[in-house]
Amino acid sequence: MFDIGWTELMVIGIVALIVVGPKDLPKMFRSLGQMTAKMRGMAREFQRAMDDAADASGVKDVARDLRKATDPQGMGLDEFNKMRNWDPMKDEAKGKSAKPGAGETTPPDDEDEAAMDRIAAEMENLRRERAAKTADAKPAAAAKPAAAPEAAPRAAEPAPQAPADSDKGQA
Repeated sequence: MFDIGWTELMVIGIVALIVVGPKDLPKMFRSLGQMTAKMRGMAREFQRAMDDAADASGVKDVARDLRKATDPQGMGLDEFNKMRNWDPMKDEAKGKSAKPGAGETTPPDDEDEAAMDRIAAEMENLRRERAAKTADAKPAAAAKPAAAPEAAPRAAEPAPQAPADSDKGQA
């Protein structure tokens, strides 16, 4: 409570011994101890009354519920935070041995950006391929019912031949 060390207490005791006198000093210390005990008892009683009032009003229940609601471990957010910082490219690089004499590596931010660019490019290629497949599938699906009757095998018809002699002679 008070930041008083042993040397300060000794000085206070010597001054009290000189001022009060050796005959009345034990009575004074007894009354000082009783007064301190009463003050501590009143502080304890006040604290208990405050705790009881908080219990009656439900403040402790609300505080406990708020602590539970904001507990990252209880909500599983501690694992989420680990995964948010996870980089599979770094884990893959750790598994490979470094080249001897390899000097400086690129900063992690540049690696992350390059990896994100590669992923974005791959996703764009996949989108283009999917769009091309769906565009090809729509005309083929529309043409398929009309093409079915034409696909039936036809008998080979000979091409009309012009008489070879008649054309040569007239020319």
